Amino acid sequence: MKLWTGVRDWLDERFGWEELVAPLRKKTVPQHKLSYWYYLGGITLFLFTIQVCTGILLLLYYRASAGEAFESVQYIMTQVQFGWLVRSIHSWAANLMIFTAFAHMFSVVFLKSYRKPRELTWLSGMVLLFLVLGFGFSGYLLPWNTLAFFATKVGTDIPGQVPLIGKPLVIFLRGGEDVTGATLSRFFGFHVAVLPGLATLFLGLHLLLVQKFGISVPPSLEAEWHKLPSEKREVRFFPNFLLRELMAWYVALGVLGALAALSPWGLGVKADPFSSAPAGIRPEWYFMFMFQTLKLIPAKV
Repeated sequence: MKLWTGVRDWLDERFGWEELVAPLRKKTVPQHKLSYWYYLGGITLFLFTIQVCTGILLLLYYRASAGEAFESVQYIMTQVQFGWLVRSIHSWAANLMIFTAFAHMFSVVFLKSYRKPRELTWLSGMVLLFLVLGFGFSGYLLPWNTLAFFATKVGTDIPGQVPLIGKPLVIFLRGGEDVTGATLSRFFGFHVAVLPGLATLFLGLHLLLVQKFGISVPPSLEAEWHKLPSEKREVRFFPNFLLRELMAWYVALGVLGALAALSPWGLGVKADPFSSAPAGIRPEWYFMFMFQTLKLIPAKV
């Protein structure tokens, strides 16, 4: 206890620690029957942190070239101690993060949390959702296996149908006319540098806006609280809500660990650009809506 007090005093003397944490001490969170939706944003942030930590560990051994990418991932899974587990956690966390991000945005629509004055909070959240999808798409190619190669080929063909800028856009994404080692290097740069930088920027903005405008409540409940202020229920963010959020993170970590250990993420077969695409090839579940939509639209619109 004395150690913590000494550290706190040291931080307060140099950085004004008490002034920095004062807003958190005053911050409150609405408490009602739909409050459980509020935990999704924090769980998404927790899974993003897991992604960053496991991604850094994978970077120690991964090599971003067509000749070595598959072998480096294979080495991680078979030779590096607990490498298979780290990669499996990274892959499963990516899927869970995309799922919770979608669920969080649907909850915002469901609770009408995009209303004035929180329009920018909603827009920054939507940008983060698209960045998360970008993480999934760019990271999918990095193991350089057959499924990832042909899925990326199909995925990068889609922007080519955009009038006027379609072909330059495809060349920009692929680094050439076709999916090659240059595409792998480019996607690696997007995945570990460009997208993390943008995500950090918009995440900081998003959290700042949430801190500024607080957490919204459904319109019906807001009207009821306005008529009967005595019915209004709130809990302090620190420590009450934060402890509950930590318990949600603990549950998410348990689910993630179980999935990674009981159903390890496979690697498949190394990509061969000269082979034909495997039968029944499909994108990941979070791009299925686009895949099914394209099947319903005529080839030329």
